[in-house]
Amino acid sequence: MHRLAALSAHLCPQPGLRKLLVANRGEIALRVMRAATELEIETVAIFTRLDADALHTRSAGASVEVPSYLDTAAIVKAALDNDCDALHPGYGFLSESADLARSCEQAGLRFVGPTPATIALLGDKLAARRLAQHAGVPVANGSDQP
Repeated sequence: MHRLAALSAHLCPQPGLRKLLVANRGEIALRVMRAATELEIETVAIFTRLDADALHTRSAGASVEVPSYLDTAAIVKAALDNDCDALHPGYGFLSESADLARSCEQAGLRFVGPTPATIALLGDKLAARRLAQHAGVPVANGSDQP
């Protein structure tokens, strides 16, 4: 039930969510798709030519080939072309991409993760450190300079 709670915290507040594009592969994609299925949300997987027969592509309700797992424009287009309401970046590079979150926002897709502004802020380690200090969060000793 742990994976269901984690995903539903991001997805359930959005009424009418029907279809989710999972922008990752392998075990990560399978876990996200399993949780979405438990929430009765259809899933769409992406894959590259090398992964065409991978388990995550066969486990999703639909699968779409993209040139690269890091091609933001192709991933957002795949979500829109497949009538998705939301996009889950999985874990790793895309989950830290303010560009992908912004592209989803501009396309009218829900990005399952932080806002583009939050991703950008936390990607700047000095700004994130200052924010934490300002909020009274203990931080390890270190420099406030680049």
